[in-house]
Amino acid sequence: MRASSLVSRQGAIAMLVATVAAANLLIAPAQAGTLYADLGEQRGLTRIVDGLLERALADARIKATLEDTNIDRLKRLLVLQLCGLTGGPCRYTGRTMKAAHADLNLTPRHFNALVEDLQDAMDAEHVSFWTQNHLLALLAPMHRDVVAARAGAKPEAAP
Repeated sequence: MRASSLVSRQGAIAMLVATVAAANLLIAPAQAGTLYADLGEQRGLTRIVDGLLERALADARIKATLEDTNIDRLKRLLVLQLCGLTGGPCRYTGRTMKAAHADLNLTPRHFNALVEDLQDAMDAEHVSFWTQNHLLALLAPMHRDVVAARAGAKPEAAP
């Protein structure tokens, strides 16, 4: 693929992610047809997060980043965050993504591995492709707060 095509495609994807994320701000909490409902509400989110953490803890690419983590607390906070983010009745009470990940020195490789584990967890719960993409579009902007900025490093191109 030519570099100009790749840049154009990345720009289009970034615009799509931003548009979907902005549109989701208008979703009313816990109504039928919300992303929260499409993900199976609280039970579905809990199963997805269970599957995500099970995979992440077994994933050689990222398991070391979770060594000093209280997994039960992380699970509770992830479910709360996803619930609120997807139009559910929950309110996330944890730290900001930037503060929570500041000392972890996470790389794009870590972030991408976690996204793959999340996709696998959603596949295992038979979450539709559209619903998965909808959730990933909401989560994508967190990349800039989760991945460590390296001194002197050039900013990465949008995915």
